[in-house]
Amino acid sequence: MSETTVAPANGTATETSSREMTYLEAISDGLREEMRRDETVFCIGEDIGAFGGAFKVTDGFIEEFGPDRVLDTPLAENAIIGTAVGAAAEGLRPVCEMQFADFIACGFDQLVNVAAKLHYRQGVAVPMVVRLPSGGGFSGGPFHSQNPEAWFLQAPGLKVVTPATAADAKGLLVSAIRDPNPVCYLEHKGLYRNVKGDVPAGDYTVPLGKAHVAREGSEMSVIAYGSSVHLALQAAEELDEDIEVIDLRSLAPLDTEAILASVRKTSKVLVAHEATRSCGVGAEVAAIVAQEAFEDLDAPVRRLTAPDVPIPFSPPLEQAVLPQLEDMKEACRELIAY
Repeated sequence: MSETTVAPANGTATETSSREMTYLEAISDGLREEMRRDETVFCIGEDIGAFGGAFKVTDGFIEEFGPDRVLDTPLAENAIIGTAVGAAAEGLRPVCEMQFADFIACGFDQLVNVAAKLHYRQGVAVPMVVRLPSGGGFSGGPFHSQNPEAWFLQAPGLKVVTPATAADAKGLLVSAIRDPNPVCYLEHKGLYRNVKGDVPAGDYTVPLGKAHVAREGSEMSVIAYGSSVHLALQAAEELDEDIEVIDLRSLAPLDTEAILASVRKTSKVLVAHEATRSCGVGAEVAAIVAQEAFEDLDAPVRRLTAPDVPIPFSPPLEQAVLPQLEDMKEACRELIAY
């Protein structure tokens, strides 16, 4: 993915200063700011201490916050999530790191059947965040490249966010840490060092559940999140068409109002994401549009997603499976011409 720079939008900051950061630096900055502000916030995960995390998000944290707030754990995701649930129920605010999003499957029961249910069942707040480095584009193969966001959308009680920009990476993480509910925070590995932008300094938040109009347009809408936002923006610029791009940012809760407002404005909709096609976010968005805005459409809702196959190790095969810029441009051309 080519390097892109996107400015912050729709967030709340207490300071007017900002500096350019990569997506990865913004995640680290947001986490560090919250740990400085609130002593109940701590990190837990594999190799996050002296090693600084698999992708170096927590590099230097153990020197600043010490081993009591930067907890290195054994290779046991169920123990990481289970420990976090107990700590959160007792009033702490754990931030769990899964080295790769795929590994959350080992802690799935603790997250979906315990964390997500405690408030409904017992009135107990569970303020915890699970950081999930997701996505392909680096030849990680089928066990290190999944986009598992749809797994969590079937579990009432979980919030799910997917930042696409550096500013949102910080602002959504801070909001997730402060939220009283468990939040799945999906950070796309392909964006870590390839996306940068101005990120407000200090206390900066982006509200959960609010989409962002990343590009205004009137001919068609691309409703996307994560890596597909950048493909949509680049395709719109290269095609030089009046394409509106909606960055969902939050998948649960989903900003239905923003989706329908864009659809009613442009009358043509492309839903794009890197995750596989079946039972995903695109299917839900398409169903909402069909139910609530069918008479506003001038064309069938189109989807651009990965096919329902494991992600290959081979770089050429991986590129053939994952949505690429040319795929986005062709989908936009066909929908505009419909």
